[in-house]
Amino acid sequence: MTYYIYHIPGKKIGVTRDLKYRVEEQQGYGPGEYDIVMKSDNIEYISEQELYLQKQYGYRVDETPYNELKFNNTDMNINITEATTTFPCPVNKLKGQLMDNIGMSWETDHGGFAINKESIKWIMKNIQISRYNDQRSYVYNKAIARWFDNNDAYPSNGTLADAHMQEEYPKDPYDGKTIAGGLMNDRLYDKECKNTNQPQFSERDCYCKTPSQFELIREWADERGLYEHGDPKTQSLKLVEEVGEICRATLKEDHDEVIDGIGDCVVVLTNLAELHGVSIEDCIASAYGVISKRTGKMVNGTFKKD
Repeated sequence: MTYYIYHIPGKKIGVTRDLKYRVEEQQGYGPGEYDIVMKSDNIEYISEQELYLQKQYGYRVDETPYNELKFNNTDMNINITEATTTFPCPVNKLKGQLMDNIGMSWETDHGGFAINKESIKWIMKNIQISRYNDQRSYVYNKAIARWFDNNDAYPSNGTLADAHMQEEYPKDPYDGKTIAGGLMNDRLYDKECKNTNQPQFSERDCYCKTPSQFELIREWADERGLYEHGDPKTQSLKLVEEVGEICRATLKEDHDEVIDGIGDCVVVLTNLAELHGVSIEDCIASAYGVISKRTGKMVNGTFKKD
């Protein structure tokens, strides 16, 4: 394994195993905009020299030497629990270390994950600093599993370690379903979408990447720890409270409050489903699968099934 010390003049001294990914693609500097100061297969030596050069050039000196970042072990020492995957790395070092470990994969109770350029973007957007050690950071397994499902982040050949080789504009191999078979794919095909400028791709290959409202609700709840610390019983009581608000607003003919109450119920139901280990989309699909086959008639303003 070869390690490189690179210098971006006026900016920083750093270490990487992949200059193209780390310096050019991640940080946006071209080949003529940085210098390779030295290279070595000895990670201890490179780590010492990085700190020395940072001091010599007057740059910020890293608190943790490169060789002490557990990310740099051959077997990355991540900690996996039922709820989270924890990286033994501070947030300000995480992106570079993820770039250095593209292709790595691991398994959780919610499925298998892999590090690729797209999943790195999601991780950095959703990473949380450990409450107990600011040199560690984590993501929620259920949230990243949903992201992998909704964004076709798994490779078409089924090998997680090759995920980074996937096409930039993948076709939908699941025919509108996810690998887990549960969540609807948020990147729904839009016949009106003309955003693709790739001549080799047809309109069928174009997916709109705007997240669904359900996905936004789940991200909001995840960020606030509702799925980690929430209680289905409490959410059920919350739902009853919100239904009561709708009834009260309906009797008062307060249209705005009815809208607000219905929206609140959808939020609570989305979170309640998640706490029971299913998605709101699954629940809706299951219910519709039943009612779509029902026959009956309207009686006193209510549909009565046969």
